[in-house]
Amino acid sequence: MSSASQKQIPLSLPYLDGREQELVVEVLGSGRLSLGPTGTRFEQMLAERVGARFAAAVSSGTGGLHLLVKSAGISPGDEVITTPFSFAASTNCFLYEGAVPVFADIDATTWNIDLEALEAAITPKTRAIVAVDIFGYPCELDPIRKIADEHGLALIDDACEALGAEYKGKPVGGHGVPAVFAFYPNKQMTTGEGGIVVTDSEQEWRLIKSLSNQGRGDDGPWLEHVRLGYNYRLDDLSAALGIGQLEKLDRILELRTQVAERYRTLLEGVGGVELPASDDAEHRRSWFVFVVKLAPEIDRERVIEFLTREKISSSRYLPCIHLQPYMRERFGFAEGLCPRAEDLSRRTVALPFYTALEAEDQERVVATLVAAIEAQA
Repeated sequence: MSSASQKQIPLSLPYLDGREQELVVEVLGSGRLSLGPTGTRFEQMLAERVGARFAAAVSSGTGGLHLLVKSAGISPGDEVITTPFSFAASTNCFLYEGAVPVFADIDATTWNIDLEALEAAITPKTRAIVAVDIFGYPCELDPIRKIADEHGLALIDDACEALGAEYKGKPVGGHGVPAVFAFYPNKQMTTGEGGIVVTDSEQEWRLIKSLSNQGRGDDGPWLEHVRLGYNYRLDDLSAALGIGQLEKLDRILELRTQVAERYRTLLEGVGGVELPASDDAEHRRSWFVFVVKLAPEIDRERVIEFLTREKISSSRYLPCIHLQPYMRERFGFAEGLCPRAEDLSRRTVALPFYTALEAEDQERVVATLVAAIEAQA
């Protein structure tokens, strides 16, 4: 079949049905479109799901990370250590407060932050660590927490890609470390835009709720603001979407795992393609994207061009944060700072991946990827 007659296979799609529509219509009929009971219900359901005491729904994962940075008291000139192999928000969240980014290289297998590199990056100016569960694979949370405790550092878990993942048998978000999940439409579940902060500290939760609601206090007049805050609220229509998604989250995660395992089977033995890290006794991934690493001799750009011609979407997941134009200009970062992350970043490709991706479409994706690689031989 010629590419002209084939359908486009998108990179991602949300998984929605009539239940979300029903819940949204209920909110529309209630007249409580924001700061209503639906938002509270969504927060309680999410907290229970991951085993956290408290949850605060926010307008985005980025906003949630920023609020945890505020809660940690990060201020101008403080150094914060994070991974360069992540979405830019993992760093932007503390740049908003004038902090200085310090990047620690990644582990070559898990693609999460490397523990030795993390320890080596600590200086007297270090105040916090933003750990990331990249592509839904849990980071080494216990050793990272031990390092943070030994040095008196705040620890934030950027779990924006990891809802449903488990570390040492417990859900990510349920380990007592403040964490953030995100619900953009390419995530495991979606609220359109939106995110949520989870914490076991009631004091921190109350502060997050206040900061996200223009700095209002727990009570008092609507136009009284007890601190400088932000409009980081999640509206009730979005929360209704979230409730519908949470109700079917087990099924979503199951289907995404099936899609991932099908890719593994189809790609097994394909030369020049390295697959994502497998689960083990301590790490259970929640599948966010399916990213493969190409061998050094394969020209990734030519592979992407080949896939694009055949109407198959793909993406360069992920550019290193420290090499983004604004980071180079502001801080003078250059190649060579984090060699493992930089090498990975040049060689990774995200293939189409979503909950309802059909087997025949996956077969077409893999066949086209193989053809793209063979075309370079």
